Amino acid sequence: MTDEIEIMASLEDYAKAYCAKDIVALMKVFDDSDNISVIGTGADELCQGRSEVEALFLRNFAEAKANEFEWQWSNIIVTGEHAVVAISLVIHLEYQGEYLQIPIRWTVSLKKSDRWKWLHRHASSPAVNQDDGQAYPQET
Repeated sequence: MTDEIEIMASLEDYAKAYCAKDIVALMKVFDDSDNISVIGTGADELCQGRSEVEALFLRNFAEAKANEFEWQWSNIIVTGEHAVVAISLVIHLEYQGEYLQIPIRWTVSLKKSDRWKWLHRHASSPAVNQDDGQAYPQET
């Protein structure tokens, strides 16, 4: 199996665990050490260490139910035992009785040991006040 296929499999493992609200399976995607971090789309979502990362995901699970991760554009760069994934996706979820489709952009840093493990995941949302072909958002 090529590195790119294994790395995409780790993203699928994350998505399955996230949709199942399975915190144990979700945390297995990450490196076993405490040297992991996550930046989410929320202003307070800056986490380092296993306990903070786990707490963030448990909060997410309490607020909404994800049903599907729809992968879109992606770029995977592998250099030796490290890799970076840049990927866009749409998360289909239920939140407060509504079905939402949330566009997200991720950067995931990984290292290979017995398998590809996540060291860091950064999420962002595309600027809604920035037109195609424009370098900066419009003032609102």
